[in-house]
Amino acid sequence: MRRYGLSDGQWERIKDLLPGREGHVGGTAADNRLFIEAVLYRYRAGIPRRDLPVRFGDWKNMHRRLHRWCESGVIEQIFRHLAADHDNEYMMVDSTIVRVHQHSAGAKKKGGADQAIGRSRGGLTTKTHAIVDAAGKAVALSLTPGQRADITEAEPLLDEVDPEAFIADRAYNAASLIEKLEERGITPVVPSKKNRIFPRKTRFSIYKKRNIIERFFATLKQFRGIATRYDKLKSTFIAAVQLVSAVIGAN
Repeated sequence: MRRYGLSDGQWERIKDLLPGREGHVGGTAADNRLFIEAVLYRYRAGIPRRDLPVRFGDWKNMHRRLHRWCESGVIEQIFRHLAADHDNEYMMVDSTIVRVHQHSAGAKKKGGADQAIGRSRGGLTTKTHAIVDAAGKAVALSLTPGQRADITEAEPLLDEVDPEAFIADRAYNAASLIEKLEERGITPVVPSKKNRIFPRKTRFSIYKKRNIIERFFATLKQFRGIATRYDKLKSTFIAAVQLVSAVIGAN
């Protein structure tokens, strides 16, 4: 296997979900695996598209094809298909800050489109929100500007999953979220804030599993193009996060 390439097992998990596969409507693409590996190489190495090794072909074609797959939802479909096979025993939510490179700023806001870039103490940033299952597989993802509070994305992401228990840190200790969890019969594993007069009981034997999502973010950020955002468009960057998460989960 080439450096940053797909293992045979990872390829087997996703090859039948791609356009241009054998038997699919339209022409058959002989280079689907090479294209996916080109995308992963670019984000793993954190290099400009034009610096891709020549074995991947014309970088402009790779960029156009990636943009086409992003807009048509192909990569999101791959992510959701693989995420559907998840562990429901418990899940956890958290977020991580991504620094925005100066080259990613300045995208035209067509129709007022939000590119999920905001200004916080660290300058221009994007925040990646994720829910992962007990096996460390991402099952729901979203992007917001970096200054957006974590709690704002918890409920929308929670609508996509149905775990038996839901783990989160004190930043998610909001009455509305706890009530929603209890209404759905999901056990909240969220420590009370230290200034709470009557702390809510927390199952710390489960809460200590929260390191799983921290390890997920650590693995995700081994991809330099995700640890630092170089993409101008939100649609391209979230697709990269989804693709890398799907590949990580397909190990």
